[in-house]
Parts: sequence; structure tokens; C-alpha cells
Amino acid sequence: MTGPLILAIESSCDETGIALVEGGRRIHANVVASQVALHAPTGGIVPEVAARAHLRWILPVLDEALADAGATVADVDAVAVTHGPGLAGSLLVGINTAKTIAWVHGKPLVAVNHLEGHVYAAWLLDPAQDEVSEPLFPLVALVVSGGHTFLVEMHDHLEYRLLGQTVDDAAGEAFDKVGRLLGLGYPGGPEIQRAASGAVNHDAAFPRAWLGDSFDFSFSGLKTAARRIVDAERAEAGIAGDPEAHLPEPRVAELAWGFQDSVTDVLVAKTIRAARATGARSIVLGGGVAANAVLRDRLLAEATGLGVPVIIPRPGLCTDNGAMIGAAAARRLAAGERAGLDLDARPSLPLASQ
Repeated sequence: MTGPLILAIESSCDETGIALVEGGRRIHANVVASQVALHAPTGGIVPEVAARAHLRWILPVLDEALADAGATVADVDAVAVTHGPGLAGSLLVGINTAKTIAWVHGKPLVAVNHLEGHVYAAWLLDPAQDEVSEPLFPLVALVVSGGHTFLVEMHDHLEYRLLGQTVDDAAGEAFDKVGRLLGLGYPGGPEIQRAASGAVNHDAAFPRAWLGDSFDFSFSGLKTAARRIVDAERAEAGIAGDPEAHLPEPRVAELAWGFQDSVTDVLVAKTIRAARATGARSIVLGGGVAANAVLRDRLLAEATGLGVPVIIPRPGLCTDNGAMIGAAAARRLAAGERAGLDLDARPSLPLASQ
């Protein structure tokens, strides 16, 4: 494989990720310093704490990534960085690091939308992975994470048409909230999946917000319903007044299964319907929630009936990482895009419009 070697930096939220990616596909190094343990006690991300952790880890992560790739900054053809959306303080750590590297070494600077990175994770290949076909256009991409949930249509590289998005909360945020209600750990997605795998009866019914024929999503009402259901279960178990008491593990498993089933049902149904409506030749799934095995398996099964291939990165490439930024940056670089040293954070940067 040939193509530019890009040094890519991702620091939009609570993961410090730096990667070296060749030609927008082949990963030469991909190092991530996670802050999950740091934010677990608060059950969510504290922006100032996240930014300070990025400052602590970004240079060690850079050194490790270069060492893993057996490269120096002189070997790279461009420096790429996430400039939004995300937490302003976190973004600025990555942006200022990237601008410094680009200026000192005379390298082009490429600005990348974090959400675009999650889409382009589907193009990535691990170091020893055999070549595989790229996703076919037109395609439908579903990105599901802690901060974002949306569907876009792509007819070519860097061309996006927004089909639908969450009108309130993201699916990942709902997983975190319901995980706390059930007394599970943080982040909620993996914990709910683990608990749900122990469900036997599958008798916990949670509502679905279909929102008519639109491709939009809503999870706020589901969170409210989950609170009512859990409160009722706790009252029935006689522990309503004891915040330290937890429901029996078998009951938590059934409730976790019911909630997970509701979320995945809506996500998959709308994605398959969007693929039919647009005549998609492939479906891409990305974002942190795309690491959920039930969502992955259900989407693959439904798409098989439709005859459309589904491209899902391995779980480690679904969560925030530098390699996905490098994949997207290669397309931006090929399109002639360059950022100046006045590049700033855009915490609410959109990917596409309807």
C-alpha cells in the first residue's frame, strides 16, 4: 500500500489517541490512553479533569506511537487533528500539540471532524490484516456514541447528507444513565451488555420511540421509562428507601436485556429502512456504542436479508482513537485541504445537514 503517512491526534473527549496511518487505511501505530478509571468515581466525564489528563498523557502517547511505528516525525507527510465536536479544553490540547508539531517540522496540518473519523474507521486495516474491499457507495452510516447518534448517506468520499439524528440524548448517554440506575459500573454500555447476557426470561419490556416515519432518534423518554420501571422493581423488592441496596442480579440482568433490546431494535430498524430508502450498497457502523455485540450481530443479521454488506470496525476502532482521524485526514489531504496555525476548537462542529 502506498499513500501519505499521517500522524493523527484525537483528544475530543476522554481518550488521548495518537496514530500513524498510511494511505488512509493501513495502521502503523495506534496508541490510546484511556481515562475510564479516572472518571468512574463520578459516573461521567468532568471536562477540566479530562483536559488535564490529556496534558499529562499526550507527549508520552506521541512517543509510544512513533516508537511502535518505527518512525520519526520527519517520516510523516502530514499532521492531522480533531478540531470538533467535543469538549473545548480537551480539543485544545490536541490542536495545540498538532499545530506545534506541524510548525516545527514544516508539515501540512489537516483538521478533521471527530464524527467523520468514526465513519472512516470502516476503511482501516490493522498492521498485519489482509487487504479487503472498501465500503461501496452509496452507503448509509450509523454513528452511535456517548455524545452523538445519527444516520448519514454518502454518495462519495467527504459527501454527507444527514438522514436523521437524536432529538435529545445520545444512545451512549442513555446506556450510562440506565447503567447507574441498575447499580452497574461506568461506562454503562459494556456493563449493560455484560449484565444482559445473563438474562433468561427476557420478560422486561421497555418502550420504543419510533418518531413516525423519520430517521430521527429519541432516548430521553426511554431513560424516563427506565427510571419508572426500576423504581417500581425496587419498591416491589422492598428496597425503595435504601439507595445502597441493589436489585437481585437475575432481575438486573432482565432489566438490562430489556433496555438494550429497546435501543438496538430502534437503531437497527431505522438503519435498515434508511438503506432501503437510499438504495445503499453498503452500511457502515461506527462510534463507541458500535462495540456492543448485540447491536453488531443484529445489524449484520438484518442486513443479510437485505443483501447489503455491513462494515463494522473491530471494537477498539469503534471507540475514540487516532487511527480513525488519520483515515479521514487522508481524504481531506487528497482534496487539497490544509489548516492554518490559527486553527481553533469547534465544540459544536456539525458533520452534515439535511
